[in-house]
Amino acid sequence: MAVKTQEVLLASPRDIDLIVHASHWDPYAVLGLHQLTPSDGGLATWVVRAFLPEARRAWMIDLLRGEPGEPLGMERIHPDGFFIALVADRAEPFPYRLGVEDYHGHSWEFVDPYSFGPVLTEFDLHLLGEGTHYRNYERLGAHLRTHQGFRGVHFAVWAPNAQRVSVIGNFNHWDGRRHPMGNRGPSGIWELFVPDLCQGEVYKFEIKSRHHGYLVDKADPYGFAAELRPKTASIVWDITKFTWGDQEWMANRSHRQGLDRPLACYEVHLGSWKRKVEQGGGFLNYRELAEQLVAHLDHTGFTHIELLPITEHPFDGSWGYQPVGYFAPTARHGTPDDFAAFVDTLHRHGYGVILDWVPAHFPNDVHGLGYFDGTHLYEHSDPRLGEHRDWGTKIFNYGRPEVRNFLFGNALFWLDRYHLDGLRVDAVASMLYLDYSRQPGEWIPNAFGGNENLEAIDFLKRLNELCHHEHPGVLTIAEESTSWSGVSRPTYLGGLGFSLKWNMGWMNDTLRYMSKDPVYRKYEHGSLTFSMIYAFSENFILPLSHDEVVHGKGSLLDKMPGDLWQKMANLRLLYAYMYGHPGKKLLFMGSEIAQWREWSHDESLDWHLLQWRDHQGILQLVRDLNALYRAQPALHQVDFEWQGYEWLELHDWENSVLAFLRRARDPNDAIVVACNFTPVIREDYRIGVPAGGYYREILNTDSDIYGGSNVGNAGGAWGRPEAHAGRPYHLSLRLPPLGAVYLKVPQGL
Repeated sequence: MAVKTQEVLLASPRDIDLIVHASHWDPYAVLGLHQLTPSDGGLATWVVRAFLPEARRAWMIDLLRGEPGEPLGMERIHPDGFFIALVADRAEPFPYRLGVEDYHGHSWEFVDPYSFGPVLTEFDLHLLGEGTHYRNYERLGAHLRTHQGFRGVHFAVWAPNAQRVSVIGNFNHWDGRRHPMGNRGPSGIWELFVPDLCQGEVYKFEIKSRHHGYLVDKADPYGFAAELRPKTASIVWDITKFTWGDQEWMANRSHRQGLDRPLACYEVHLGSWKRKVEQGGGFLNYRELAEQLVAHLDHTGFTHIELLPITEHPFDGSWGYQPVGYFAPTARHGTPDDFAAFVDTLHRHGYGVILDWVPAHFPNDVHGLGYFDGTHLYEHSDPRLGEHRDWGTKIFNYGRPEVRNFLFGNALFWLDRYHLDGLRVDAVASMLYLDYSRQPGEWIPNAFGGNENLEAIDFLKRLNELCHHEHPGVLTIAEESTSWSGVSRPTYLGGLGFSLKWNMGWMNDTLRYMSKDPVYRKYEHGSLTFSMIYAFSENFILPLSHDEVVHGKGSLLDKMPGDLWQKMANLRLLYAYMYGHPGKKLLFMGSEIAQWREWSHDESLDWHLLQWRDHQGILQLVRDLNALYRAQPALHQVDFEWQGYEWLELHDWENSVLAFLRRARDPNDAIVVACNFTPVIREDYRIGVPAGGYYREILNTDSDIYGGSNVGNAGGAWGRPEAHAGRPYHLSLRLPPLGAVYLKVPQGL
C-alpha cells in the first residue's frame, strides 16, 4: 500500500539541493529505490526518488503488484522536479518503472537507471586502478549489454578529480542534471547503466571538477565511434557484431610477416587517395576504398598498406596526427563496421594493414583528453614536461599507471578488434628525449641528470612486449630519427623491442643526393655509401613517406633535377636503388604514378596523369620492382645481416656508379645491382663478380616499357674469367644513363 510523506523526512534538503543543481558526487545514495524503515516481520517501507525536471507530473508502476501494474502518483517535493513515492509492506527490493507527463502533454514510461546495481566489479576497479587491465576498453566507455534482465548501455569513465560526472545526449536533452553517474570510490571510475538506449545514441560526459567549479563536456576517451567533424560527440556502437572472413590470413600472418619475408608498404591517406567524382569531391566510404585499393594493390604488387592515422580527429589538416577519438575510426569514411569491412577485404585479398598510431601527443581541443577533469589527468602539468611547443599539443604522462594503461589498451584494441597487422608508432624520438626540440631551461632532467625520458622508454618497452606477446606476428615500427641504440632489438637484450625502425638517415641522404644535378653528384658520393656503415645496426625499413612530399618540399618527381626525361629517369633510378638496398620498403601514395604536384590532403591524387606514357612507365616499373622483390629471396630474405650484402663497386665516385650483390639465405641465390647516377652511358663498365656464367638482366630502368631509351645489355652478360677488383671474374656492362640494372647471378655461385 502507498503512504504519503506528511512530515516524514525522506531525503535531506542538502542532498536534494545537490541533485537538483547537478553537484552530487553519489547520486545512487539519493535516487532510486531505498528502504526507509527496518523490516518488521519481514515487511518494510520503501521510497523511490527521482529527479525529473521535464515532468509536469510523474508516477511509479510497481511491476510486482497489479496487472500489468497500477500507477502510483509521485509527490513533487522540490519545484525543479524532485519526486518521491512511498511503498509499504514490502520485504525486498522490487522492480518498477517510472512514468512522466511533460508540460506539452506528452507522456512516456521508462526503467529508472538508479534501480540497477553496479556493473564493474571490485576486481575490475583494482586492475584499472593499478594500470594492468590491458583490455580496459571492455570496461570503460559505452557498452551495449543486458544488465539485471534489461537491455541498455553501460557508461564508465575515469575522472578521479571530478565532483560530478553525467552522461548527456539527445536522450536527455543534453541536460547534465538528468543522468549523473555513480562514483566508484578511490578508483576514480564513474559508471551508470541506462536502460533502453541503443546503438547510434550520441553522447558526451559532462564533468564538474572539484577544482574551481570547472565544468566541461568531454567526448568519451574510450568511445568506439564519433560524430563527423565539426561535431564532437561520441556514438554508442557495438563493435563485437561484425562477422569476419579473414580467418585464413590471420592463421598464416606470422609466416607472411616474418622479417625474412617481403614487406613493401603502400602508405595511404584515405581522405586524399581518391575522392568521389560527384558530391563536390566528398570522401569515399571505407568499403568503397577497400574495393578500389585492392584493385590497385593487385596491379602494383605491394604487400601491405600503411594508413596515416584514421583515429577520429577534428582537423583535416592534421592528417590524423592530432587524434581525439583514440578508439574510434574516423567518421569521414563511415562506421566502425565499415572500417572492419575495409580490413577484412584487404586481408581476404592477401594484403596486410598497418596503422599509424600516435601515443606521443594529443591536441588541446576542449572536448578531448586535455585538462580532462579539471586537472592535468592524461598530460603532465608542468609545461616543461607536458607540452610540445612545435606542434601545440600535450604530452602523455607515461609514468601514471592509468595513462599507460589507456595507451596499452588502445594499442591492443586495434590489434584485437580490427585485426590490424601492425602499428607504426609516430614520433618516437620526441618520446625518448626530455629535451626534444627544447632550449636549455625549457626541460627537466631525469632522476639521474640525463635527458632520457625514462618513463617513456619503459612505456615503449612494455608496449612492444605486450603487442608481440598478445599477437605473435604483428609488426611494431618506430618512426625514430636519432641514433638511439637498439630501437629494433628485443627488450631482453636492452632494446626497445620494435620489429622495425624507419631509416630516416637513408631517406635524408638519398633524397639530398638525388636532388643534386648529376654533374655535382660525385662530390656527394658518400651520401649513398654512408648508409651501409650502419645498415645492419637496426631492422630498417626504407621510407619515401608523406613527410617528404609536403610543406614546400615538392613531390618526389619534382625533387629530381633536369628536364622531363631526366626527372623521370632519376625517379626510376631512385626506386630501383631503394628496392636493391637492404631494408623493407615504404612508398607514399602518388609516388607510384609520378605525381607532379605536392601532396594535398584536401584533394585526390592526380590519377589523370596515367594517360601519359611517362607516368604509365613509372607505374609499370613500381609494379615490376614489387614483383621481383616478392619473387626473389635475394632481395628480401637477408635484410638485416652482412651475409645478405656485398659491395662490388663502392669507390667510383668519379663516375657516380655503385654496384653491389644481394644474397638470399642460400648464398647461391644472388642478384647484382648496378646503378649509374649520371646521364652518361657507361660503355664496357667492369664490375668484379665472384663467379662465371651468364648473368641474366632481369630489370633495366632504362627499358622502353618504362619510358627509357633502351640502353642495356641485350638480355644479360657473361662473367668473364679475368680478375677485377679482387674478384676472379668480371662483368662488362653497358650501364644506361640515369639507370639501374638487376642481373640474376648464375646458380652455383
